[in-house]
Amino acid sequence: MRIGIDLGGTKTEVIALSEQGEQLFRHRLPTPRDDYHQTIETIASLIEMAEQATGQRGTVGNGHPGIAFAL
Repeated sequence: MRIGIDLGGTKTEVIALSEQGEQLFRHRLPTPRDDYHQTIETIASLIEMAEQATGQRGTVGNGHPGIAFAL
């Protein structure tokens, strides 16, 4: 199973996909404002929800806003 996290300014969403790419679970929560530790807790909670709902453990990838500097 593959788990994806989309960390946005207003919502944080998780999706769990089977090895064949079928959606197994999807859920979103509000993104905490100005609270790093609560943001990490939200992400961890979403991963735990996905694993409990599917009865599987999975690898996790994430997308989040930010600036990348090219060298």
